Amino acid sequence: MAKGTLYLIPVVMADGAEAKSLTPFLSETINQIKEYIVENEKTARRCLKNAGLQTPQSELIIHDYGKHERGFSLKPYFEGLEKGENVGLMSEAGCPGVADPGADIVTEAHRRGIKVVPLVGPSSILLALMASGFNGQAFAFHGYIPIDKTDRIKRIKELESFSERFKQTQIFIETPFRNNPLFNDIVASCSNQTRLCVACNLTAEDEFVQTKTIAEWKAEKLDLHKKPTIFLLQKTK
Repeated sequence: MAKGTLYLIPVVMADGAEAKSLTPFLSETINQIKEYIVENEKTARRCLKNAGLQTPQSELIIHDYGKHERGFSLKPYFEGLEKGENVGLMSEAGCPGVADPGADIVTEAHRRGIKVVPLVGPSSILLALMASGFNGQAFAFHGYIPIDKTDRIKRIKELESFSERFKQTQIFIETPFRNNPLFNDIVASCSNQTRLCVACNLTAEDEFVQTKTIAEWKAEKLDLHKKPTIFLLQKTK
């Protein structure tokens, strides 16, 4: 029996951003799938509805792969795929598998010889890099910065050094309610000539993307509290 296909389905990152974030092909695909593995069921159901799902949601099979469901056997998620059913994988926001626990599902799919198909959709990391004006040929995404202030400042300085040494854009994030302390530590720790791009609420109506030197940011008052934000650093000699 032929196995099914695992479709990686991007999720919009802002309310009302479906039209500019999702392709017609994605809408066609979700109407051919009745089983999903999701990080957040409420988010996934809302995204499917807004993306043009015609199938009654009561007919869907939704597997929760949220933080309280990880660490157990992955076998239940693959029963449909092994029987030839196509399945969609959805993150909380943006692209599944990128800074996302869904990568574990994708890894297991490859191990089982299941075809994996990524669909086009919003990626905050790439959108921020595109809009930053920084080096798009050499870049690194580091995920979350340490919470402890001493460790955080040490990491910021390390990334600044990497940027200069490797001529590489450094990209990182923080939990939205800790954005302001991170921004303040970046401004206080980096050299005045280092450039910082702040990309906030991408794809939303109040989207904000600005690149300035640290010296210029020191003259700004910026409130990023509880706003999804990508930070990018680039220091050149």
